Order: sequence, then structure tokens, then C-alpha cells
Amino acid sequence: MLTDKPVTKLNNKRLTMDKISTYNKKVATLLLASFVCIASVFGQNTAKERPTIKTVVIDAGHGGKDPGCHGASANEKNVCLSIALKLGELIKKKFPEIKVVYTRDKDVFVELDERANIANKAKADLFICIHANSASPSAYGAETYVLGLHRTESQQHVAERENSTIFLEDDKGEKYKEFDMSPDALIARQIQLAVFLDQSILFAEKLQKEFKSIGRYDRGVRQAGFLVLYKTTMPSVLIETGFLTNPNEEKFLADVEGQTKMANSMFAAFEKYKNELEGVDGQTTDTTQGTTDTQVKPSVNDESNTKDKVVFRVQIETSSTKITATSSRFKGFQVFEYVQDNLYKYTVGTFVGDYKSANEYKAKMKEEGFVNAFVVAFLNGERINLEKAIKLAQK
Repeated sequence: MLTDKPVTKLNNKRLTMDKISTYNKKVATLLLASFVCIASVFGQNTAKERPTIKTVVIDAGHGGKDPGCHGASANEKNVCLSIALKLGELIKKKFPEIKVVYTRDKDVFVELDERANIANKAKADLFICIHANSASPSAYGAETYVLGLHRTESQQHVAERENSTIFLEDDKGEKYKEFDMSPDALIARQIQLAVFLDQSILFAEKLQKEFKSIGRYDRGVRQAGFLVLYKTTMPSVLIETGFLTNPNEEKFLADVEGQTKMANSMFAAFEKYKNELEGVDGQTTDTTQGTTDTQVKPSVNDESNTKDKVVFRVQIETSSTKITATSSRFKGFQVFEYVQDNLYKYTVGTFVGDYKSANEYKAKMKEEGFVNAFVVAFLNGERINLEKAIKLAQK
């Protein structure tokens, strides 16, 4: 997950791996232990209940004295607000029982931590942050972010640009001066919010699929250290709707018709996410029987005797509802199901004590379209920490 040079810039200060504190590593360990306990209790209390969406907070980026990025004429703050209000109206019309809260419903400046506070105080079940992007005139497409470590310099720059809003606050960002956004702190926060992260990714994937369906270029689901995502305590995504620095994209996003298309796509993703989360029959039944001969089959090790041996697999799907093994979503691959934190998780491949091969297979699965594939490890049928698994396998 870590890049060779993971860097997050706050107050013009570069934080590198050399500056990661032992304290934060201890915090991460403590958070992991706490999470295991919390997840256990959570599972006991909600095993008979499906999660439901009662409150959604929609966050239109920037506003007031903070225009955000801009093109020849369009400002990010106006584009974001228009799409946010349209999305909120669609949700309220179709689901009047859902409370829709806006961090701003007009052209006003709202501090970053206050946006997160609004969501947390509302006890939101979903936080949707809407932005527009900025880069070279040739850059185009939509992408959705969840909290995590950036993998590329461009992802880092997106987070830095959005986080730079803090310098427009009354104290010029002073209250964030000691705020830790180091790789260690982000990992600790991911562990703390692990239950929500799976759901964030699930929603993000649906958003990107809907954007693609209306002809938008799919830049994928990404991760970076956004302050506003760090501070929220629910499934949260940050959508970069497109590049205002690209003349064609600016024209699309500044136009009411384009904004309506983006809002409709977000709503379609929301409805599908809600249906899946709550177990509503909003999906077509898959009638595929078996697998086809043309599908690529996994090359795996023999699993005839795995007692007390580490088994690596590649996780390709997470769902709040059970998916049939023959579903077209698995593209003909044989899947192994396990349940964790009231979520159904699906893996492919079986690599006994062979992390290298599992990691290579992960790359192969990404090429097959499972862009969020990652390696997981099991010992005697129980999922274990990947780092621990690698060390055990090396013995």
C-alpha cells in the first residue's frame, strides 16, 4: 500500500517515512486491538439486522471566499453546489424517509473540520463530498476517492489541493498545525474505520460504473489523505466530477444538462448501494450456470493439506448481501466466500505459503477488471494479519 515516497503536505511541511513516529505505530496496534473488540460487539448486536440508510450528508466542496479550482469561466464551488442540490432533491423525492443534510446549500464558506462535524453530529449513514478537479488541459474523466495512502504523485496533489482550503480559514490553518497525516496515522485511521471502508469502496465502485455509463471516462476508485474524509465516522467518499481545466469538461460540468447527468448518475449509484446494503431486491437475478471454458482459470498451489499453513488468496469483491458463486460479477472465476464484520467477502486463488505468487495473481486480477483486488491471508480457516502471515510463511 505504501509508495516508495509517501508524502502528505500540510502547512508546507513534508512528512516522509523517516519522520513516522514510534508513538503512531503503537497507536495503530492499539487501534487494531480496539477494532477487533468493537467489531465483535458490533457483529453480536447487529447479526439479525441489516444496516439501513436514514441520513445522508452531501458536501458541496469549497464555497464563499474559497472558489476552488476554475476553468475559463466556471468555478468549482458553483459546479459542486449545483450538483449537490440536484442529488439531494433526487434522494428526497424517491426516498422521503431519508434525511438529507447539506454542509452548505448556498455560496458560503465552511471550514473543513466543520463539514466533518456536521456529518458526525447528524449521525450520517453516508457522506458524499462533491468536487471538481484541476490539472493540465489534456486531463479528463471522473474519479472517486476513499481515505487511504496515495499511490501516485497526482493523487497526492489532488489531496493537497483540496486540503489547502484550511489556509483560507480565520486562523490560517493553525488548528491543523499538529494534525498528523503521516502514512502511519492514515493506516491507523483506516484500521479504526475498517467497517466503513469496505462500504465506502462499494459505493465508490458503483459511482464510477454509473459515470462510465453516461460516457464519462472512468479514472477509477482511488485513495488519498483527505482531511474531510479522515474526520468523518461513516462510509465516506470524495468525488472529483471532472477537470475544469479541460475546455470540454468545463463546458459539460458548467452546463445544467451536464450537472443533471452527473447528479442522476450519483443517485443511481446511491440507490443501488442502498438496495444492496439493505438487502432489497434491486438487482437482476443471475442465471449463469457454471463457468465458461474461455475464462482464465487461476493457477494455484495444492491445498490438500493446509492445516497450520498460511494460505494466501486475492480478495476481489465485498458485499453486504450474499452473491451466488455463479454470478457474472465474478467473470467465471471460482470464488471462496468468507464473512467478516457482517459483510460477505469473495476471494480467488489458493497459494499455500506463497505470497509472491499471490501478489502476482493480484496484478492479474486487476487486469481482468477487479481494480480493487488485494491479497489476504488465512490460517486454519481464519483471516490473519498480512504482515504476520508473510513472516509465518517465511519460517
